[in-house]
Amino acid sequence: MPSVFTPFARRATHVALRAVVALVIGWGSGLPALVQAAAPAPKASAASTSALPRQTLADALDAYERGDLRAAERQFRALSRQGVALGDYNLAMMHLRGELPRPDKRVARQLLERAAARGLVRAELALGQFHEQGEATGVPDLVQAQQWYLKAAAHGSVDAQVAVGTAFYLGRGAALDMAEAARWYREAANGGDVGAQYLMASMYESGLGVARDLRLARYWYEAAARNGDVAAAAKVKAVDAALAEEAGTV
Repeated sequence: MPSVFTPFARRATHVALRAVVALVIGWGSGLPALVQAAAPAPKASAASTSALPRQTLADALDAYERGDLRAAERQFRALSRQGVALGDYNLAMMHLRGELPRPDKRVARQLLERAAARGLVRAELALGQFHEQGEATGVPDLVQAQQWYLKAAAHGSVDAQVAVGTAFYLGRGAALDMAEAARWYREAANGGDVGAQYLMASMYESGLGVARDLRLARYWYEAAARNGDVAAAAKVKAVDAALAEEAGTV
C-alpha cells in the first residue's frame, strides 16, 4: 500500500539553464494513495495519537480502498472532529476529487488550512498547489501559493523547496532572485531531488545565482547521475575536461 495520500504528482523536466526551467507541481489524475497509520505523524493533540484515532484511520483507509466512500467519509470526519490532521487532509482530498455527495472546494481549503495549523506539512504543500491551480476561484494566486510553499519548504518538504526555488528562478509568484532560487534548489538537492541536483550543477557551472565553481558543478552533476539522470552523466565528463583544461593538463 502506498504511504501517502496526495492529490498531486510533480512533473519535472531537467534542463540546462540555457533553457526555461520547467519544474512545476501539478494535480495528479490518478487515485491518490492513502496515509497509513504508520506514516510520520505531524504535531497533534493527544487525541490524534491515541489508539482509537489510529484504529479509526485504519478503518477509514480500508473503507476507502474497498470503494465504500460513504464509510470513509464518516470516519475521516470523525478523525477531524478528534483533532487528527490526517482526517482533515483526507476529507479535503475527497472534496477535491469529487468523491462526496456535495463536494465543495471552499470546504476543502478550510480543511487543508486546519490540517496545516495542526502541523501537517503535506497540507501546507497541498495549499500551495491549491492556490497555484486556482482551485477555489478559477484564477491562480501565485503569491498565495508561494507563501504556502515557503511554509512547507521551511518544514522540510522537498517538493515545496523545488516549487519555491522555481518561483524565485522564474519570478513567478515571487521577485526574480537567482540567489534565493539557488538556496532552495540546494535544499531540495540535499534532500535527494534529482532535478534540483542537476539545476544546482548547472548554476555552479554557469555562475548563475552562485559563484562559478566547476568542482561543485561536478559534484552535483555526479549526484544527479547517480540518481539516474543520463544527461548529468555526460555533463560530468564535460566538466572533467573543463577542469583539466583550467589546470593546464590537457
